[in-house]
Amino acid sequence: MFPMFPTFPTRNARSAMTILATTVVAATIVASPVAAQKTQKPPLHGRHWVAVTGKPLAATAGAMIFQQGGNAVDAACAMLGAVATMWDVLSWGGETQALIYHPGRKQVIGINALGVAPTGATADFYRSRGMNTPPEFGPLSAVTPGTPGGLMTMLAEYGTLSLAQVLAPAIQMADGYAIDAQTANAIESNKERIKQWKYSRAVMLAHPGEPREAPAAGEVFAQRDLATTLRKLVEAERLALRAGKDRKAAIYAAYDRFYRGDIAEEIVRGVREEGGLFTRQDLADWKVKIETPLSTTYRGVEVFKLQPWTQGPVLLQSLNILENADLRSMGYNTPRYIHTVYQAMSAAFADRDFYYGDPAFAPEEPMRGLLSKDYAKARYAQLRSDRNDSTITPGDPYPFQGGVNPFRAELDGWSVTGAPAQLPKAILPAQGLGASSGLPFPGSAGFYSGTTSIQAADSSGWVVSVTPSGGWIPAVIAGRTGVGLSQRAQSFVTHPGDGPFNVIEPGKRPRVTLTPSLALKDGDPYMAFSVQGGDSQDQNLLQFLLNTIEWGMTPQEAVEAPNFNSFQMRSSFGSHASRPGHLLLAEAVPDWTRASLRRMGYTLEFERLTSGPITAIWIDRAHRTFWGAASNHGEDYGIAW
Repeated sequence: MFPMFPTFPTRNARSAMTILATTVVAATIVASPVAAQKTQKPPLHGRHWVAVTGKPLAATAGAMIFQQGGNAVDAACAMLGAVATMWDVLSWGGETQALIYHPGRKQVIGINALGVAPTGATADFYRSRGMNTPPEFGPLSAVTPGTPGGLMTMLAEYGTLSLAQVLAPAIQMADGYAIDAQTANAIESNKERIKQWKYSRAVMLAHPGEPREAPAAGEVFAQRDLATTLRKLVEAERLALRAGKDRKAAIYAAYDRFYRGDIAEEIVRGVREEGGLFTRQDLADWKVKIETPLSTTYRGVEVFKLQPWTQGPVLLQSLNILENADLRSMGYNTPRYIHTVYQAMSAAFADRDFYYGDPAFAPEEPMRGLLSKDYAKARYAQLRSDRNDSTITPGDPYPFQGGVNPFRAELDGWSVTGAPAQLPKAILPAQGLGASSGLPFPGSAGFYSGTTSIQAADSSGWVVSVTPSGGWIPAVIAGRTGVGLSQRAQSFVTHPGDGPFNVIEPGKRPRVTLTPSLALKDGDPYMAFSVQGGDSQDQNLLQFLLNTIEWGMTPQEAVEAPNFNSFQMRSSFGSHASRPGHLLLAEAVPDWTRASLRRMGYTLEFERLTSGPITAIWIDRAHRTFWGAASNHGEDYGIAW
């Protein structure tokens, strides 16, 4: 066990008896957290560095950079370039969100590299075409590319190596790499949609007209246009260095070539050819934002999340609510424990659905009230302890920051499931379930798929957590750039009644599910962790964190432990439907737990795996080493030294 991960403490004789009784039963759900258990995957141990991400080859890219003397930011950027090239549920036109611990400043820094809605992407534009939200696929679902800018900004500001060094693994892969089965099969299963877009089919469908048009697992998959684009970035850096610019300025010269030069010109031409809305000005005006993240404390651990253009504050709100409960006395994954955590998540996600959005646009999100401990106490007092409340609505945080809610009418009219009259018949919730995209959507296995995660840490004190996404298969490829476009515009709404802070406007960022995580203890790095899975991400990460803090699990034990998932929030994808009272449980949950939860009003669904692959790095300060972890399913992989 970790020296700093508490074992199962008791508070009094009564709670000790409760814990003993419930732990015996909980052992049938997952190995008891009382003592260290053998995990299906071994924990990673490293003295110098750890690199963990969504694909084994991409973890190798991170290791290559560490071995060249790069720091954790350099390695994270190399892994980001690799997973984008490998289409690991994102591509180069997607978005990048990151938290970086800067050891010199002793500060956590936020990176906002999410694209924006282009010129002409207004609520009226989509509603006039019979859409309640932008579509799931195609050029009208695109926001401007963010990942290239995010990578280059992180590297320029906090890395140590050149862009040429960091992009070398991605360029080699773009020239041709042995494709994995997961990606190859995703291309094949989505080939009919891919055929709609000229440049996508040219890149993706290696064997047109054959029974299998996608590449096969193990086949060398080449992306010549993308390789050319990446080499143009390296060329821009090289020319700037030759002209006397320093390392940082040379990397930003490459940034300018992507967003203002010939690469931008071809992106815009290709998008508009396919019917999209991008303009040269949209790309030229877009900038990466370096932000101050939000945080809260829970049991002595300070947890950091990005601003409310992500769903990250949901985790902070959930922790604040649950701080009012004695979770340990309930027993691990007992009906009472599951119910309490579910209700807390439902309240926090209801607030997300109503109040979160791009802080750069008015009105200002009431984050001071939402993250107030007093507000959390009031929300906790409203939760039912006896049965599920399928009607939990957003609270009113404004009194907790000395204000008056300007959206009282919209709040009073809010329902968990939304207003069906606003939804065109083609995308009513009943027809959205199990959407072919395989993206996170309540009621489908894809609810906890999608996105990838990157964790990196080094012995000099740098710690990085990234959750890049967007431009997943099937994606529109922008002209001859090889850059697959994000589909993130679908997370906007077009009616203020569906979330007044997240109505689409040109230049605005959609509220996304992507949510890297960093935690400090006593002011020093404690853990980096994230997961793929859309709306399930902060549900899974909440339980992961509780597993370590409350139940004494090691990170590898915690990432392998089963999760439970709520579908009570409005989905961030497709038709934005919700399924109040639905609860996803692991198949191993015993009958008595199932019966108790049904009596409490839950509709139960079961699957063997109940979270996306969680990745984490824990800093063992007692031994000055690292523990790395990656779930025992999926393709996430880590390397340490």
